[in-house]
Amino acid sequence: MKFLTDQDVYAGTVVFLRALGYEVVTAAGVGLSRAEDAELLRVAHEQARIFVTRDRDFGSLVFVRGDGPGVVYLRILPSTLNTVHAELERVLTLYNEQDLQDAFVVVEPGRHRIRRFGLGGQASVQVP
Repeated sequence: MKFLTDQDVYAGTVVFLRALGYEVVTAAGVGLSRAEDAELLRVAHEQARIFVTRDRDFGSLVFVRGDGPGVVYLRILPSTLNTVHAELERVLTLYNEQDLQDAFVVVEPGRHRIRRFGLGGQASVQVP
């Protein structure tokens, strides 16, 4: 699985994803540290990457457009880093790359929600 991380994603999350064996590039690492949100999504889509962010505004953007890359929105604080990482790992185990490519996934401590924008916005909730 390949990811593009937003500027607001903690460095620890980038390290965590890489340690799991995923290919991760950061917005700053590819010269997009000052890019508009739509540009970040465009690049993620063109490179077949799932976009990872801490900015909930991306949900509105992908649902207005109705397409784009999959987005993983992390509801994470320094104090919840480990529990959100554990749930993120669970998400990456439960869903394959294709499942995530047309979805907006909210990952928070102990649970996640997934909403597909490619299928009329059908939603499901996963709770341990």
